[in-house]
Parts: sequence; C-alpha cells; structure tokens
Amino acid sequence: MLLDLDFNSDVPIYTQIREQIIKSIASGDLKINESLPSVRNMASEIGVNLHTVNKAYNLLKDEGYINIDRRKGAIVNSLPLQKNDANVKNIKSNLDLLVAQSYLLGIPREEFLEYSIKLFDKYEVKDYE
Repeated sequence: MLLDLDFNSDVPIYTQIREQIIKSIASGDLKINESLPSVRNMASEIGVNLHTVNKAYNLLKDEGYINIDRRKGAIVNSLPLQKNDANVKNIKSNLDLLVAQSYLLGIPREEFLEYSIKLFDKYEVKDYE
C-alpha cells in the first residue's frame, strides 16, 4: 500500500495515514474485505513507530471503516457504512470549518459547491460488491 505522507506537515502522521486510507476506500483503490498491511509491515514500510500505525488503525476501526481480527488483521468493512451521530457531527464540524475558510478566502458559493460536487463524484465507489 502506497501512502504519500508529509513528515514536515503539522498534521500528525497517524491522521495522514487515517485520511489516506479513507480516501483509498472511497475511491475504490482499497476493496471491501481487502486486508490492509499489518501494523508492523505498514510501520516498517513507511518508517514510523508501530504505535503511530496502530493509532490510525484503531481510529479507522472505531469509525467503522475497518474491522480488526486477531487472525486476519485489518480488513476493509462493507459499504455503505452505518451512519452514527458522532460521525455525522464530526463531518458537519469539518464542513463548517471548510465553508468558513472558503468564505474568508473569497471563494464564491457556486465555485465551492461545484468543487464539492466534483470531489463527491470522484470518491463515489460504483461497486460495493
């Protein structure tokens, strides 16, 4: 699995790992029931501490993106995921911040919505099976 991490970013590495795995699932690059690399292999491959990868995997598990099985490891969950109040609240909060930033940067509403639609379509997984 190829991840593009920025070790100079203010965004923690575990957050970058989490976000890139979510994007890979949404784009279909990671398939349903596909196994992710073990924590040890992923950490070794990208040159980070085991706890960093473990934290990312546990967040993904808590959010419902993956299952972690002692024998099979981390596996991508079936789609669509079950919505829960905590995830929806988090998404609304993130979106609120993005809209505020866009507004302050002078991005017109139509441009923001057009870009949002393009991104949504980009990540639309066509085949859940």
